[in-house]
Amino acid sequence: MNDIVQIAPAVAKNALDRARDNAPFLAMLLDREPDLAATLAQGALPLGAAARFGEGPVSQSLRLARRRLALVAAVGDLSGALDLTAVTRALSDFADAALDRAIRAAIEERTPGAEPVGFAAIALGKQGSRELNYSSDIDPILLFDPETLPTKPREEPVDAAVRIGRRVVELLQTRDGDGYVLRVDLRLRPSPEVTPIAIPIEAAITYYESQALPWERAAFIRARACAGDIALGTRFLDAIRPFVWRRSLDFGAIGEIVDITRRIRDHHSQGQAFGPGYDLKRGRGGIREVEFFAQIHQLIHGGRDPALRVGNTREALAALAEAGRIDPDDARALTAAYEALRTIEHRVQMIDDRQTHHLPTGDALDRVARLDGRADGAALLDHLRPHVERVAAVFDVLAAPADTALSSDPAKLVEQLAALGFADAEGAAARIGSWRSGRYPALRSPAAKAALEAVLPGIVAAVADAPVPQAALQRLDTLLERLPSAINIFRLLEARPALANLLATVLSHAPTLADELSRRPDLLDGLIDATAFAPVGSVAELVAEMEAVERGADYQARLDHARRVVGDKRFALGTQIIAGVADPLEVSAGYGRVAEAAIEALAAATVAEFTIAHGRVPNSEFVILALGRMGGGELTHASDLDLIYLFTGDFAAESDGAKPLGATLYYNRLAQRVTAALSVATAAGPLYSVDTRLRPSGAQGPLVVSLDSFARYQREEAWTWEHMALARARPVFGSAAARAALSAEIAAVLAGARKPHDVVNDAANMRAEMAAHKPPAGPLDAKLLPGGLVDLEFAVHTLQLEHRTGFDPRLGRAIDLLGALLPPGMGAAHDLLTRLLVTLRLVAPDAQEPEAAATRALIARALGYEDWAAVLAGFAAARQEVRAAWLGVSNG
Repeated sequence: MNDIVQIAPAVAKNALDRARDNAPFLAMLLDREPDLAATLAQGALPLGAAARFGEGPVSQSLRLARRRLALVAAVGDLSGALDLTAVTRALSDFADAALDRAIRAAIEERTPGAEPVGFAAIALGKQGSRELNYSSDIDPILLFDPETLPTKPREEPVDAAVRIGRRVVELLQTRDGDGYVLRVDLRLRPSPEVTPIAIPIEAAITYYESQALPWERAAFIRARACAGDIALGTRFLDAIRPFVWRRSLDFGAIGEIVDITRRIRDHHSQGQAFGPGYDLKRGRGGIREVEFFAQIHQLIHGGRDPALRVGNTREALAALAEAGRIDPDDARALTAAYEALRTIEHRVQMIDDRQTHHLPTGDALDRVARLDGRADGAALLDHLRPHVERVAAVFDVLAAPADTALSSDPAKLVEQLAALGFADAEGAAARIGSWRSGRYPALRSPAAKAALEAVLPGIVAAVADAPVPQAALQRLDTLLERLPSAINIFRLLEARPALANLLATVLSHAPTLADELSRRPDLLDGLIDATAFAPVGSVAELVAEMEAVERGADYQARLDHARRVVGDKRFALGTQIIAGVADPLEVSAGYGRVAEAAIEALAAATVAEFTIAHGRVPNSEFVILALGRMGGGELTHASDLDLIYLFTGDFAAESDGAKPLGATLYYNRLAQRVTAALSVATAAGPLYSVDTRLRPSGAQGPLVVSLDSFARYQREEAWTWEHMALARARPVFGSAAARAALSAEIAAVLAGARKPHDVVNDAANMRAEMAAHKPPAGPLDAKLLPGGLVDLEFAVHTLQLEHRTGFDPRLGRAIDLLGALLPPGMGAAHDLLTRLLVTLRLVAPDAQEPEAAATRALIARALGYEDWAAVLAGFAAARQEVRAAWLGVSNG
């Protein structure tokens, strides 16, 4: 800002006289600042000097600087030396500096000498666009980084951040003999009724990515990191940019913003009629309608055109007109109206330093007019009236409800869809027309058709904004075709518009999840809460959730409830990868915990049901041993459950129920029921495919054997491949004592209590046999390709059995335990291959390269690579390393 602006003394005197005669607040400032008043009378406007903070206490220096700047800016405004841009920029820059000074002071007071990092203010509203009023509130969002925020010893970062925030508000807002600095309104933060005044940055990012409302997009058009740790604030804004700027028109957001305006008009109905008492800000044809007009068009087009992403209202109107998005005459008229209305708003606020936007009545209106250099209130109204009428007329056209609906006229619908960005607008229009005609049973009733129309604009906009619109539209059509009833899902999307975007993303990328959704549309319900994107709980927590049924629920109801919970959790875990909010390794472990909990909950329910008729076998119990990926607790969305069913005690015993059975028959029938509980599809959907072929003697042997028989088989008869499988074995059902006994027996066998074999030669032959009979599914088959996970597993298990060391069911941990027996890099290769396998089971289950660039980008993001070329290079390098390791092991 220029340090001094020079004006003619006569002009300055006229402005000072009007200020003294008509604005008590400005007259008071002139009396309290005689030296500054004298400087102003000479025609000098020391803007820079007025805004500088003094050396005294922070609270006092802020207040004195504020009143000096208010006086200088007012005289510059009244004299015409400063236009609206200069005035609002000076006020906004001061607000930034004052907020920053308050943050630094609050941190220094609590932790002297600490760097002022880890705490940032995001300016919204007029401060964000540098259009601040004389008496505006500021509406910052306060963010902090728990990792870098200075804290006192043993103080939680959230407590420190809240205390810093409270002190900042106190320094700026508290009134004393020198006045105040700024009123601070923190209610624009996420969920202000329940959240602290300062929000952790990651929690804020999560909120805006998953829960925020459409109107909050408009608020962030003008957002700016303005004070404190600017780098932290910028990181936050960069993270949520996709939330604000979407590639296509969003009918839902437009409708929301227009609805806000309608509600404001209704609430402030007494200030709508133009004349004395008119609300310059919220009235029909007022300042807010100019702002909303610009913001709505920015939301429509700014996702595709970065040049439109400007916060300043008049600059936004100019950019929209230059880009051909709005009528240039409308842009000029709205700009002129904005300047006229804002100028008079400033005059109203200068009089008593009050945060008001209403024109006064009676003599007070004449005073405002004279302050503005006009004869009286009537002259002022004549000046404003044409501006207000033009703004109202322009905005009324935009606010018409028909503008937010999809046309029923085929030709107009094609135009709308083309504007949305559909490459095949005619094909999309034909598909929508078929939905409207009731092509599918779920869309034929009047209620379904009404529900469809209510959500159709939002759904279509979300599909247009999806990474692969054509795939999303086709899968949406399949979803609607399969639905028995569409009303519930439509109502859900109407109540939670943000879900439409997530649905479109899932439909674009994940055929696996799309198929599940077509069978169970209620899976979408589980994504309403942001906790769907958190890691799933422990096995014990999941079991408790699966067993939480109503008292008196029968066996089938218990099974269905558990199946629904499993389906919800698996769908949410898959969505976490698609949404890019979770590492596929963590998701894989989550799949494992869900499956283990399902085994425990469903097996327990089945055992309890079975005992009703057959009782229990004395001194005996049912035990389940998991192998393969289930044993290692790392599943994909499509993993089978490799299980071995066992029982403890005497095989010759008999159950004690009304229908007694011998132990072997008892447990074989029980195991069949457990398998059915885990795998048979019901109304709640299928769960898992259960593979029991790894049991003793394979498919030719009994389904269940005693633990003693199992131990004897493993020690005396098992082949090398069975011992390799045993290296990933883990008990997942049974008492602690039974699990411990089984684990001890497995450890003994792996440690050498087994029939000797030529492990290396056996493993090499087995791998060759597998390669001959089970070829890779495609060029991205991270499991079966040479150098894939199977090669890595063979290398690990061969070394484990040969050296009798490094045993752990988790393959990654086993690699670490083997240490120097494996070449370096195997741990990283395992992680890459696993991430790829888990991700591809969702987005490319055929292991082919996805055609869509957006899906390839999703895979790259999941694997931690910058682009698809890096994915292919990393995949090739990992396979080469693994293949070399396996060949080194298999060749001795």
